[in-house]
Amino acid sequence: MKLVTFEQAEAYKLGVKTDLGILDVEQAQAALFTDGQAGVPTDVHEVIEGGTAAIASLQALVDRASASEGASYWLDEAKLQLGPCVTRPNKIICVGLNYRKHAEETNAPIPQYPILFNKFNNTLAAQGDDIPLPKVTSEVDYEAELVIVIGQTAKYVSKEDALSHVFGYCCVNDLSARDLQMRTQQWLLGKSCDKFSPLGPYLVSADEVGNPNQLEIKATVNGEVRQNSNTSDMIFHCDEIVSYISHHMTLVPGDIILTGTPEGVVLGLPPEQRVYLQDGDIVTIEIEKLGALTNRMVAETA
Repeated sequence: MKLVTFEQAEAYKLGVKTDLGILDVEQAQAALFTDGQAGVPTDVHEVIEGGTAAIASLQALVDRASASEGASYWLDEAKLQLGPCVTRPNKIICVGLNYRKHAEETNAPIPQYPILFNKFNNTLAAQGDDIPLPKVTSEVDYEAELVIVIGQTAKYVSKEDALSHVFGYCCVNDLSARDLQMRTQQWLLGKSCDKFSPLGPYLVSADEVGNPNQLEIKATVNGEVRQNSNTSDMIFHCDEIVSYISHHMTLVPGDIILTGTPEGVVLGLPPEQRVYLQDGDIVTIEIEKLGALTNRMVAETA
């Protein structure tokens, strides 16, 4: 199932992407269950926490609504202002240097353990949002990444059991101000500027994705393909990442894990060839089965 969050009346609402369009879950439930007893979740975090039962109830609503093609609860995705597909993550955990060829292009040693850092909720943005290029940096880089969305509390889980704690997956552009990132040994500053984690367009349930380490992943800038790889090149695969993190901190439903980026970033080019993101650049992150996430970079004015 593909879930979307969209904005309406200054609030986030839940939608389901289908062949008929985006189903407005709240409006469909009100129209089709006049007694109000359907019990269908109307918030993305309710779905994440509800797991398979929540997905089943949403699917039942989609099936019922499909008999009324053209009803007002079917929305045109192109006309919607989307929100981040996960709106309130408790933790945003990131894995650095997690693709072998990316480590090689930046002349970094292959990590022996996952390199972890974090971002904050101020970095969240959505499909179609303009992303401000901060005044304090001139070296903003793109990073196409697969995101793991935790669905069940995980503490000391084994690698073999790790993916059973995953609700689903989505795309992110882990934007990075390289001059700020490299200013000190701690990367956080260069990773946590406002809107530096556009997330979406869809949150796709794990059953629809299958093996997360067999997905094509790419980034394009102004139509030029810059990154073109496969998640199979990860040094630490998704099950290893979830297990490793769970041995050091408790993961809870709605936590998101950014799993690293493949080769092809600006930082990986020879210094004389590096041209970082500029005002007006259009960046698209696309991952097989998860859709395409597009954002425009704009010079910060405030």
